[in-house]
Amino acid sequence: MDMRRSTPCSRCRQRFMAKSVTKGADVECPSCKPNYLPIPADEQYSSSQQQHYGLRSRMRCFYSQVRGKVHQSTVTPSLNPDPSAFNSMKRSSKRAVLCGITYNNWKQYRLKGTINDVRNMRDLLINNFGYPGHFIRVLTEEEADPRFIPTRKNIEDSLSWLVSDSRQGDSLVFFYSGHGLRQPDFNNDEDDGFDETICPVDFQEAGMIVDNDLNTLIVRPLTPGVTLHAIVDACHSGTILDLPKVYMSEEKNWVNSSPPSGAEKRTSGGLAISISACLDHQAAADTSAFTAGKMNGALTYILAEILKKLPGPTYGDLFDLINETLNNVNQSSCLANTRFLRRLFNSNFSQTPLLSSSAEFDVYKKHLFL
Repeated sequence: MDMRRSTPCSRCRQRFMAKSVTKGADVECPSCKPNYLPIPADEQYSSSQQQHYGLRSRMRCFYSQVRGKVHQSTVTPSLNPDPSAFNSMKRSSKRAVLCGITYNNWKQYRLKGTINDVRNMRDLLINNFGYPGHFIRVLTEEEADPRFIPTRKNIEDSLSWLVSDSRQGDSLVFFYSGHGLRQPDFNNDEDDGFDETICPVDFQEAGMIVDNDLNTLIVRPLTPGVTLHAIVDACHSGTILDLPKVYMSEEKNWVNSSPPSGAEKRTSGGLAISISACLDHQAAADTSAFTAGKMNGALTYILAEILKKLPGPTYGDLFDLINETLNNVNQSSCLANTRFLRRLFNSNFSQTPLLSSSAEFDVYKKHLFL
């Protein structure tokens, strides 16, 4: 309701305030028709009290009710179950952590598609891959529970939850949509001299989460028979998990990406697979090219649509379809609305998704099942 159109003019207020108002009456303003102000019946006052308090009190009651309804309607429903359910329910062989960061307090670089990405991925996991909703932990700035705000601590705690008590046959998913950056590597772990990072909502105070940290948190703990898929829709996300094998789509072969320092980056017998939005030196796009007026991460949207329409593709077929779609969209110049780093590049900017893994496999024989 537009309150500016429902309020009587000052002349009418003076006129009506001089009279007692009948319980449940409607007051029509003669000088500002067709504005109409419904005066609700109020059962808590006696007739003598109603006459004593008059219109002013009844209007105050009415406005408080309207404000309450407006406030309730703007509350975004949580994508998480009751927090106690995470501890009280039995374990599941399928668990996921989905993180989408808008950076509402960083207006210059605010992202518009990350929440849509999280919702899209959550629907995909539940409806197409059988993930139970109670074992999908969602971190966004829209969550009311402070434990599900995507701070550095909450992200790290959620990732620890993801891999804890994992057993043979478990399938785990980490999805991230947000800003990604690079910083100098001082450990001689990177061929290009840079560590890749993701940016929690409080990264300016708590710091970024670097690829070394992610490798320690969710790659090293993986035991035999456990599979982790990380899907990272962020700039500079190519080798975000520091996995030792990288698949080059154009050359169609695996290359070694082990750290020059010799640091151990492998799992404890499990399999880790990362699907990144772009190469380490590239930026990733947010776009409305696929859904009019609705922003999405380009990788997230294309990936989800392929997996909905073509369940269980091989990794090779999946990446061929992703690259073909991105090339078609780029040629049609649809990627006009992108993350802030897009402004540093020309209109022909493109992104190349990257597949990396803790171990090589035949990409045209192995099928993707999250």
